[in-house]
Amino acid sequence: MSYLSKNDLLKKFGDIRWISPYERVIAMTDGNLIELHEFHARGKCYGGAAWEVYHYQRVSPLILSARREGARNIFVIKPGKAELKLIPGIAGAGIEEVVINKEIEITYSGLAGAGIAATVCRGLADGVEGIEIIQVGGGGKLGKAKIKLKPYRKVVIGVDDTDSYDGGATWSLVNEIAYKLETKGLGYYLMHTITQLYTKTPEKTTNCVSISVTFATENEGKLVKAFEKELKENTLSDETAMAVFRRIDIPEDLREYGKNVKSRIVKIEEAYEIAERLGIETIKITGERGIIGAIAALAFSNSPDDAVIVYA
Repeated sequence: MSYLSKNDLLKKFGDIRWISPYERVIAMTDGNLIELHEFHARGKCYGGAAWEVYHYQRVSPLILSARREGARNIFVIKPGKAELKLIPGIAGAGIEEVVINKEIEITYSGLAGAGIAATVCRGLADGVEGIEIIQVGGGGKLGKAKIKLKPYRKVVIGVDDTDSYDGGATWSLVNEIAYKLETKGLGYYLMHTITQLYTKTPEKTTNCVSISVTFATENEGKLVKAFEKELKENTLSDETAMAVFRRIDIPEDLREYGKNVKSRIVKIEEAYEIAERLGIETIKITGERGIIGAIAALAFSNSPDDAVIVYA
């Protein structure tokens, strides 16, 4: 069967009451892995999102990790093909094939209602460029479909040291910059993480946190330059810096560095060493001290609940 557009799907299935469109589906790749963000039906279906996170990673070996943020699911997946053993109520749905070409193609399979989610509901989401329905599903039947997605690049920007004792707030400044760049069409603003740093460091204002924001973008260079410009124009500190990471996975040594910055004083030489080793771009905005916390923010960029924990 050929790929269908959203208009084709609406004409064929738009009057069916149990079709609930996903809000948006976005895929990013670094050439090796894919990070998939699926905003579940109408952006409100927390239950469906929880169900999929539980079942998908149990059923499909292509899924390396899965987590839920509200009604959004975030999967890290590898290319390949797997045979899914679907069992009603126990192993209801999963991803059976992932291909990276000019587009990212993902094949889903699901039983009953999960088959409807795998086919028409996802096909109606913003970000889906086309869908091949192999079998519609619903009732007690298998549903299977392949969707095409634009292959965005992942850009994570870490920031530290923008405020002073007289004013400012790094978490909100970075949030506003990221939101502004999204409204300008420079990328999808996907995540905001606050990382608690070592609370006993003498060089801090009050709460001692750094921030990361994650984008899916088609133009990495333009996005980073625009962010740098906004940060320079709005910071209140003489030690502001940012760090940029472009990989899907977070290496274990970067995680270890982040834990160190939470638990002790880390020297700037340690920050530069890990940046050089992992290909992290460091940018001085008004100074370099912020580089230490900015890189630590990258380490926790995909785990916001862990990021806020106080170590010491």
